[in-house]
Amino acid sequence: MDSYVFMTDSDSDISYKFVDENDVQMVYMPYVVDGVEYLDDLGRAGTQKEYFQKMRQGTAPKTSLLPVSAYLEIFEPHLKAGKDILFIAFSSKMSATQENARAAREEILKAYPDRRIEIVDTLTISRPMALLVEKAYALFKDGKSMDEVKTWVEQNRLRSQAWFTVDDLVYLKRGGRISAVAATMGSLMDLKPILTLCKDGSMAAENKIRGRKAALRYLADKTAENILDPAGQELIIMHADAADDAKRLEDLIRERVPSLGPVKHVFVGPVIGAHAGPGTVASVFMGKERTL
Repeated sequence: MDSYVFMTDSDSDISYKFVDENDVQMVYMPYVVDGVEYLDDLGRAGTQKEYFQKMRQGTAPKTSLLPVSAYLEIFEPHLKAGKDILFIAFSSKMSATQENARAAREEILKAYPDRRIEIVDTLTISRPMALLVEKAYALFKDGKSMDEVKTWVEQNRLRSQAWFTVDDLVYLKRGGRISAVAATMGSLMDLKPILTLCKDGSMAAENKIRGRKAALRYLADKTAENILDPAGQELIIMHADAADDAKRLEDLIRERVPSLGPVKHVFVGPVIGAHAGPGTVASVFMGKERTL
């Protein structure tokens, strides 16, 4: 019997099939569409395409935080059952949610002083985080201790990379990621920002490329430059209802990395999709440590 509970959150955009097949303990994150709050179901309902189509029609989803009380309700049954908790969490630099989880930990451990909760900051989000979670879960199932799994994540988290481009700057403007002036000027000049994960767990624009086709070529270049062991891993291409561009990106990467192994195409999840918008395309892989 496992001596601790392995837990993660849905902002990893991990496959619901992986979660269900392995009975992974999940914290489901909320988002709001047209005034109605939903919990990210990891694509179980199959409504990802509809979500981004609604955004194109003017719907503006919003993300929200899980309160401390929600984490208390999630943690307590496991502690009460005599289990410790290892929680692999999305980046603290992208939301205050992790602060709430840590506050809940401090509060609930007063009632369960003999128990332990470890919250690991992955310094990432979405599918780059899922790459870490899947490997960490494999270590957990192999009987590795909490400390061993935690250490592996901390030692490898900066190797999880993602290179994004968005199709419309309006969504970054809505989320406060860029100013209204920058969004307007960028749209007029057909500039496509290249976003990537930073060392501190934030996401930043690494470059601005004129035109969609050139932006996809740049993503392929950055993938080829940074990926390690391309034949021995599965590269993930994420897209927000942009299947044709996702296929084009795969072709471009394969041209640059002939030894590339299997590639999986998946939808961007609703939380990151609310900020990036429809048309977003990303290359996700394990590679060199981030330099930005």
